[in-house]
Order: sequence, then C-alpha cells, then structure tokens
Amino acid sequence: MTSIFRAHMGADFDRLHPELQRRFSVGLVSGEGSVALGTMERIWHGRGFVKPFLRLGGTRNILVPREGRDVPFVIENMPYADSYGRETVTFVRTFRLPGGPRRFDATMIHSPERGCILDYLGTHQHLASDLHMSAEPDGSLLIRSGEHRFREGRADVRVPGLIGGDAEVRESFDESTGRFRIRVRVTNRYFGPLFGYEGSFTARYVDVRTHGVRGGLRPVREEARA
Repeated sequence: MTSIFRAHMGADFDRLHPELQRRFSVGLVSGEGSVALGTMERIWHGRGFVKPFLRLGGTRNILVPREGRDVPFVIENMPYADSYGRETVTFVRTFRLPGGPRRFDATMIHSPERGCILDYLGTHQHLASDLHMSAEPDGSLLIRSGEHRFREGRADVRVPGLIGGDAEVRESFDESTGRFRIRVRVTNRYFGPLFGYEGSFTARYVDVRTHGVRGGLRPVREEARA
C-alpha cells in the first residue's frame, strides 16, 4: 500500500525530488499530513469578464476571487477515509488577503478506473477534474488537468471547453532556499488566461493518527461518483 499520488504515478514518482516525494507521500499509510506556510508573490486574474465567475466560485471556495501580491497563505494536506471508504487528501488553501481570508478547497482521491487523481473542487464537490501527474527531468512535479464534470443529484455533465479551464501546476523544491515553489495557471482554449498564482512555502508534517483532521477541512457534501 502507498500514497494515492505514488499509486497514480507508479515508478515515475521516484523521479521526483526527495522533498517532493516526502510531501506527496502524505496519506493513511504514512499516517502523516502536511501544513505548508508561505507567500504567494502574485495572484492574478484574466480579463474583466472572468471576475463574476470567480466571485461565484468563491461562494463555494472554488478559485480565489481577489488579486494580490505578497499574500501569506497556508496549504493543509490531510488524509482521511471519506464516507465511501476512499482514501482522500485535502488541498485546502487559505489566502490572507486584504479584507479577510479566502479559501480554495479541493479533496483528491485516486481513480484507477479513470487513470488519474480525481480532484473534487469546493465545499460541496460539485466540480470534479481529472488530474494527470508526471515528474519533470529536474525532479519537479507537473500536474495537468483533463476532463471536468459537474455533478449534482442525478446530473453528471461534462463541462464544455467553451466555459471550462485547463489547469497546469508546477511544483518544485529549491535547494538554495530550502523552500518549495509553486506556479498555477488556468487558461481557456478560446479566451486565454483565466486565473493563476505563484509563490513559495515551507512544509511541516503532522501525525494524523494522533491529531486527526481538524474541523472545517472536509467538504460539506461528498460525491459518490469517481
């Protein structure tokens, strides 16, 4: 048994920088979670028409509806078994923006059926994105999104490319500073850049067997469909 990320990446996982291997080994088997603290040097948005959609998503902790520079943030990666018995890892990002904190919530499972990490977005898991992870030659991690689906009740609808976004995430470890670096960019194939951020952080690891997952990290609603 292994972490959901190693299970997805297979032997490619071993090509990651050792610090990235440690960070993405959080899970029920290791008994570890991660709390990362850092600064987003820049949070940016695309053209003006994007902002109403970001504000709407912000009501369910999807994406970040405000821009900023040098924004302190926290990423909490905590493993647990969801109500369907699936190993799940939280990716809850809290950005300390002027006017109050903003959260971008996600929970991830491994989906062997889809051959990916399935990323449920927001507090109610209404949006599900396929994520494909690979190691780059320099040991960094590249994550690219695939299909997006909207799920509510009996509805299970693929999000069309016209309104969907293609995400690319690059995470690396800078040995000269002892910090992780992250860059996220979401684009639409028709309208161009939509949203993104970049920054750096340090990570510490916590024993989830002893402390559990703090309240407020798990989603309000869990989606059964993988």
